[in-house]
Amino acid sequence: MIEFITQPWSWYFSGFMIALIMVILLFWGKSFGFSANLRTMCTMAGAGKSVKFFDFDWKTQQWNLMFLVGSIIGGYIAANFLSSPSALDLSSHTINDLKALGISFNGGVNPDELFSSAALAHPKTWIILLTGGLLVGFGSRYAGGCTSGHAISGLSNLQIPSLIAVIGFFIGGLTMTYIVMPLLF
Repeated sequence: MIEFITQPWSWYFSGFMIALIMVILLFWGKSFGFSANLRTMCTMAGAGKSVKFFDFDWKTQQWNLMFLVGSIIGGYIAANFLSSPSALDLSSHTINDLKALGISFNGGVNPDELFSSAALAHPKTWIILLTGGLLVGFGSRYAGGCTSGHAISGLSNLQIPSLIAVIGFFIGGLTMTYIVMPLLF
């Protein structure tokens, strides 16, 4: 059984499971989105006393908090007990593109040039990570949700603002990949 779980699964299984979860959430009138949990946690900490945005009944979002906790626990179990020891199977074109940017591929998920202890000694790494984190956080709030919330939940609910947000995410991703990243590396 463990061999079956640890092997790479096909992309269509994930798509089927996402669709199944969305149908279940739509049936119960819920809307999926991880970034909503940040608002809920701020509300639980008492931010609603000073900022109107955080003044709502957070108990209506308990199901989403449980989904977040389950995702964290599931990720921990998968990474520590169910992951395959073999190297990540990455496209040779992607490996060549990374080499052209000065980023080596060692078979792991994250490049050592950005996500190792040695990389944190360089101010450039801190600037890239902090700027990226701020842009993602601001963008999620400004767009009214994160990429997964808009692309999965918003589009399945046929929301035009989600379509506009997803188009913006793609434009931003392409701009980052083909214009900004080559300048940084």
